[in-house]
Amino acid sequence: LLTALAGPVFGTVADTKGYKKPVFTIALGIGAIASVALGFAKYWLAFLVVFVIAKVGYSVTLVFYDSMLVDVTLEDRMDEVSSQGYAWGYIGSCIPFVACLGVVLGAKPLGIGMQTAMIIAFIITALWWLLSSVPLLRSYRQKYFAEVNGHVVKDSFKRLGKTFAELVKEKHIFVFLLAFFFYIDGVYTIIDMATAYGSALGLSSTGLLLALLLTQIVAFPFAIIFGRLAKKYSAEKLITVCIVAYLGVAIFAIFLHYQWQFWVLAVWVGMFQGGVQALSRSYFTKIIPANQSGEFFGLMDICGKGASFMGTTIVSLISQLTGNINIGVGMIAVLFVIGIILFRRAAALE
Repeated sequence: LLTALAGPVFGTVADTKGYKKPVFTIALGIGAIASVALGFAKYWLAFLVVFVIAKVGYSVTLVFYDSMLVDVTLEDRMDEVSSQGYAWGYIGSCIPFVACLGVVLGAKPLGIGMQTAMIIAFIITALWWLLSSVPLLRSYRQKYFAEVNGHVVKDSFKRLGKTFAELVKEKHIFVFLLAFFFYIDGVYTIIDMATAYGSALGLSSTGLLLALLLTQIVAFPFAIIFGRLAKKYSAEKLITVCIVAYLGVAIFAIFLHYQWQFWVLAVWVGMFQGGVQALSRSYFTKIIPANQSGEFFGLMDICGKGASFMGTTIVSLISQLTGNINIGVGMIAVLFVIGIILFRRAAALE
């Protein structure tokens, strides 16, 4: 919620000349330091406070990172570049994931305390985050920006007000954001609640972790495939295919009871996860003004963060009322149906 509220403001600051990379770096530093601090938290309240700081730092960097797409490539390559970004992110995340898992599971045999193991794991995560950002920090140059007219923050709020006014007039952007709110709701809910869902069904924790790792590995080649398909087919068609595939995931989840079904679900999600995220980002980049990319991605971030909050609420509420988590997860299908209808409407308005 904090990120959803702050996103548009940070996004507007990002569009100011000379501010995108410096503020990205500050958010990166805060997030990385907080990540390390998570390992030293001994009480739940302290952990929660530090976690919120780390999560906000991470989420703010994403607003800046996503808005950088307009500066690093041309319109005809945006789908491919966005897909490559997600693809290498998926496969890259497997390295610290496996390393941290090895440290935690190997703590007892190596005679290391669990607290020490967790500290090492969080340090690995923070270092990976920082080191993988070095190429971006060295090479990125902001091409599209808004000139400063007085105080940066005050000017940002004025520009944000104009952006909201423009959003109402630009119906295809407005309807796309509504569509994104609904279908990304289902995507994020499936990603965030996968392990909780599997655990509730009584599946083994080791199997669930390996299935999540498999999802990341499968997502790598398929994100690249969708980037290449975007050269032949329109992003509108490919995004529609991805949403329909996720609708199938939600329906399949209603009948999920066994470990092997969860593995099938993991592969299925991995096949379309990168496509729907990467192409949504590049599609949005194409339909917004280049010099206001930060502002609009800040607004898009509201949809993403609001959606992930709403989706988990729906699943939890329906599961409690019916006493059946399968039905709760299956209700996500309604969100994908709404998302498809609104997205096709947005594409028609463009």
